[in-house]
Amino acid sequence: MKYGYARVSTVSQDLEAQIQTLKAEGCEVIYSEKFTGTKADRPQFKALLERLKEGDTLVVTKLDRFARSASDAMIIVKDLFKRGVKVHVLNMGIVENTPTGRLIFNILSAFAEFERDMIVERTQEGKAIAKQKPDFREGRPKKYSKKQIEHALKLLETHSYKQVEEMTGISKSTLIRAKRELKESVE
Repeated sequence: MKYGYARVSTVSQDLEAQIQTLKAEGCEVIYSEKFTGTKADRPQFKALLERLKEGDTLVVTKLDRFARSASDAMIIVKDLFKRGVKVHVLNMGIVENTPTGRLIFNILSAFAEFERDMIVERTQEGKAIAKQKPDFREGRPKKYSKKQIEHALKLLETHSYKQVEEMTGISKSTLIRAKRELKESVE
């Protein structure tokens, strides 16, 4: 039986493209989850590994969906081969249980781990550069500019919260928080 595994790292990412690719590849059962690949405890992947038996095929779209590191990938694949399970990574082909197949898999696993590490390093460098800027703020950017908030607070002097919310789109809770912050900065 062909089993598929689809994974994205964050809740905001979409699994649909991977799932459609796995269906097109003939996967009869597809396990999926929104879980970072850096964690060892991925519940759906764990359940899938437990279910696989001799003669089954595990299909993933890309190597980085499969394992956290090159050593992790090698351990998983060795165990699957020992149990008679085939592994098919769509962007690299079927992983053969031969010396050449294992070598190619190990090399590609190392490259996938290297790529992930480089992404993390570039992200950290970008963050370090951003932190040097005087207006740096960690987290999500503000939805409204300081000017928009000031305008809405000015409108509150002659209008109700509901009216200001309808005119500006700025919620009552945001206005209350801005009003409180303004009051605290004055004191």
